[in-house]
Amino acid sequence: MSDPFGTAELRVALLDAWRRSPTRLIEDAATEADHVRGGYRDRVFTELVQNAADAANRAGVAGVVSVWADGESVHVANTGEPIDRTGVESLASLRASRKDVDSVGRFGVGFTSVLSVSDDVEIRSQSGSVRFSAALTKSELSAVGITAEKVPVLRLAWPSDAAVRTGFATEVVLHDVRGGARNLLRQFTDQVFDLLLELPSIASITVDGQTFERRERALGNGLTEVVIADRVWWQFVGPHARWLLPIIAGRPVASAPDVLRAPTRSDEELTLPVIVIGSPSLQPDRRRILPGSRVEHLMDGYGQFAAALPSEDRLVVVPRARFARGDIDALLREAALQQLQTSAWLPVVGSDDPVRPGRAVVLPGLSAELEDVLADTVDGLIAADLSGRHQLAALRAVGAHEVGLARLADLLSGLDREPGWWRRLYDSVEPLVVDAVAVEELGGLPVPLADGRTVTGPRTTLLPSDLPDDPALANVHWARLVHPDAAHPLLARLGAAPVNAAGLLSDPALEQLVLDGEDVADVVLVLAAAVADEELPTWLGLVELADDDGDHRPADELLLPDAPLRSLLSVDAPFGTVADDLVHRFGAGVLRKLGVGWSFLVVRDESPTGPDHELPDEEQWWAQCADEPETLAAVRDLDLIDDTAWEEAISVLANDPETASIVADRAGYTAWWLRNHGVIGDRRLGAFCDPRDPVLAGLLDPYPGVVVVPALLASLDDLDADFAQLLVDRLANESRTPNPAAIVRVHTVLATAVAEGRLEPMDIHLPDRVRAIDGSLVNADDAIVLDQPWLASVVPASRLVVSGLSTAGVLAHLLDLPLASNVVSAQIVSAGVKTLWANEPEFVLDAVARGIDLPSGPVVVHDDLVVKVSGAVDGTFSVREWVDEAGVTNLCRRR
Repeated sequence: MSDPFGTAELRVALLDAWRRSPTRLIEDAATEADHVRGGYRDRVFTELVQNAADAANRAGVAGVVSVWADGESVHVANTGEPIDRTGVESLASLRASRKDVDSVGRFGVGFTSVLSVSDDVEIRSQSGSVRFSAALTKSELSAVGITAEKVPVLRLAWPSDAAVRTGFATEVVLHDVRGGARNLLRQFTDQVFDLLLELPSIASITVDGQTFERRERALGNGLTEVVIADRVWWQFVGPHARWLLPIIAGRPVASAPDVLRAPTRSDEELTLPVIVIGSPSLQPDRRRILPGSRVEHLMDGYGQFAAALPSEDRLVVVPRARFARGDIDALLREAALQQLQTSAWLPVVGSDDPVRPGRAVVLPGLSAELEDVLADTVDGLIAADLSGRHQLAALRAVGAHEVGLARLADLLSGLDREPGWWRRLYDSVEPLVVDAVAVEELGGLPVPLADGRTVTGPRTTLLPSDLPDDPALANVHWARLVHPDAAHPLLARLGAAPVNAAGLLSDPALEQLVLDGEDVADVVLVLAAAVADEELPTWLGLVELADDDGDHRPADELLLPDAPLRSLLSVDAPFGTVADDLVHRFGAGVLRKLGVGWSFLVVRDESPTGPDHELPDEEQWWAQCADEPETLAAVRDLDLIDDTAWEEAISVLANDPETASIVADRAGYTAWWLRNHGVIGDRRLGAFCDPRDPVLAGLLDPYPGVVVVPALLASLDDLDADFAQLLVDRLANESRTPNPAAIVRVHTVLATAVAEGRLEPMDIHLPDRVRAIDGSLVNADDAIVLDQPWLASVVPASRLVVSGLSTAGVLAHLLDLPLASNVVSAQIVSAGVKTLWANEPEFVLDAVARGIDLPSGPVVVHDDLVVKVSGAVDGTFSVREWVDEAGVTNLCRRR
C-alpha cells in the first residue's frame, strides 16, 4: 500500500515520543477531548464546509459539497484543491493549522469536531487517502507496549487505498456515526442555508440527494439578491463586512436575533436587524471575539446600505430599541446607529437626494395625500411610506426631528395658498385628528376666509352652510367666514361654528356696519336670497338700496313698483320706489325680506322692554296695558294711510297672512291704534260695531266695509271714558233702537266700570233723557233705577232704568237717578196664611221646574195679594210677589 503522505514516519516519531513521555500521550488525549467538548462542539458540518471553501478558493473554482450516507457512514465530498502532505501533518500535529490570509480554516484544529460523531475518520483525496481510527491507535499502542484508557484519534494516521468519489477533490468519511447516519444528515441539512450565506465560495451543497444552490443577481445600488432554494436575501458588501436582509413577499424584513458570523456562526449574540458576516479576530475555537479586538469597523458603510434599499424599506436596517445581548452586540448596535446618523440615506419629500436624519423631520402618520400637499411647504419632510407610527421609534433612534400637529400648524402659519389647497390640507390632516389632544394641537391652524384674509385658528371662524356660490360673498368681511372652497368638516371639529345666510345677516357686526352707513347692499341681498323661511332682523331695513331716481334710501323707505300699499298711502308718505334693476336681479321676494314695501310691514320683538319701536302713539298704548306685554308684533306706518283708504287698508291687513293675526289681536298695539285712529268718514273705527253684535247693533253704526275684523270695532270689553260717553249718548238718542236685553247689558257694563274704578262718573256728561227698560226715552226727572225686583210690578216699565240688581246703586249714582226702593213705599192690605215653603206643593213644583233650590223659612200665601203704593207711584195693585218690611216673602196663589 502506498503512503504518499509519509504517515509511517509520523507514527514512528509520535510513538517514540509517547514512549519517552507517557505524560505527552495523556496530554494529547486530553487536549483533543477538550476541543471536541469545547470550542468545536456541534461544528462538524461547519468545519468540513469551511475546509471545502478553502480548497475551492485555493483552486479558484466554485465550491461544490456533497453529503451522503453509506450504511452508518457519512461521506462529505468537495471540489477544489486536494489535501497535501502539509495538510495531513497539520491534522496529525493537533496543535498546528496551516493558514493563509484568505483561509477560513483548512484541516486544522477545527477538524477535531468530527470526533463528536465518529472515532473512525477517513480522508480520501485525489492526492491520496489517510485514515484516523481510535481502534487502530489503541492497537498500535498495545503493540509497542503502551497501555492507555483514552487515546487521541487524530494523532496517528494510516494510509488508505480508498479512492475519492469521481468529480470531487476530497472526501471525508465518518464511519460508524454515533447517533445514526440519517440523524446526522438531518442536522447537516438544517445548516445548509447558513453555510451557503456565510461562505460565498461554496456554490452548492447536496445533502442526501437534495441540492441547495446559491444564486446571486445584482440589483443595483450595490445590492445583490442571494437566493438559496425558496429563500431570498438582499446583500450589501461594506468595507469590512457583508450585511443581509431576509426577503419576504418581495420586501426586506428585519432579521431575527442572530449571532455574529465570522464568517461562520460564532457565539456572539446580536440583536441587529441584519445578518452580519465579517472576519474579526476570533479566539482559537472561533466562538468568541478575541479580547481587545476592534469590531466597530464591521459596521463601516452601513448608512450606504440603508441608502441602497428602496425608500419605503430603509428603516428596516435601524436597530430597534432593546437590551443588548452582550458587549459585542452593544458595540455593533452603537456603531450602526452612528453610521445611520451621519449618513445621507433618509428620503424626503420634494427631493431626489436623501438627507442625514438630523436634517429630516417626521410627521407621525403622514399619508401620501398629506405628503403631496406639504411637498413644497415643509423642508426635509420624511416621505409618507416611512412616517407610520410604527416607524417612529426607528426615526427617533437615528435622530430625525419629530413634528406634531401643533408644530405643523406653526409651520403653516403665514403661508399664501389658494383656498382649494387648504381644503386638501384639511382633508389630509383629518385622519390624524383622533382625540381631544389633537384638536387642541391644531388650535392654531390657518384658515382662509371668504374676504381673502387668512386667520389663525378655526375657533374664531364660521363655516358656510347652504350659502350660495356667489362672488359677492367675498364682501362678508364683518364675519370670519371660511372661504367656500376651503370649507371642510375638520374645521367644525376644531371649533369653527356653522353659519347660514340667516346667521350672517343676524350678526351684530353687520348691524353696526349698516348703522354706520357702509355699502353692503349687494352681499346682503345675495344672502337674503339664500334665506328660506327664517325671519330676518328688522334693522336690515336700514340697508340702503338704489331707488328709481338713482338715489339711495333705506330699504324700509322704499316700495316695490307694483306694491298694493302704494294706493293706500297719503300723498306725503315718505316712501320711494326701489330701482327696477334690483327687482330684476334679486326678485321682489328678496327685496321684501329686507323691508322694501309691498304690503304693510311688521315689527316683532320677542322681549320688549318699553315703547321704543318708533310706532305712532306707542307710549299711549303701552301705558293703557294692564300688564307689560311679553312679546310685540305690530304693523308699521299705519299713520301714513290716507284717510279715504281705510276700508281698503283693513281688507289688505285682514287678508295678508303676515298681518291677519296681528290685527285680530284686540289687546295688541295694532288693533288698539286702528280702533282709535283709523277713520271712516268722520268716525273712528272704534265707534263702529260688528253688524252681528246683538248688544251694540241697536246703539252703534255697523262697520260699512266688506271685511269685518271684530278686534278693530267697538266692544263692551274695551270701555273707557270716551266709549262710555258714546254709549250714554246713544242710549239717549231717539233714533237708536236697542232691545231690552241690550239696554240692561249696557247699563250693567257702565255701572261695573264705575264700581271697579275704571270709569269716573264726573267724566260722563249726562243727557236729559235716559233709556227705560221698554226701550222708550224718559226724562231724567221721571226715571227710577230698579233695585228690588218686586217693585217692577208697580212701577211702569216706561219709567224703569234697569241694570243688574247688584249694580243698581252704582248705576243710580252714575246717571244721577233715584233708586226705586227710596221713592216708592208700599203696604200689604190683603190677608194671607203664614206657612212654610216646603208645605206648599205649588212652590215645591215651581222650584223643581226651574231647577232651583227651594227656599227655607216662612212664606205668606194670599188668594189675592194686594199692596197699596205711595210716593213716586200711587195706587193699589194686585201683585204676584212682594217682600214686606220684615223681609218675609208674600206670594199669590195661582188661579
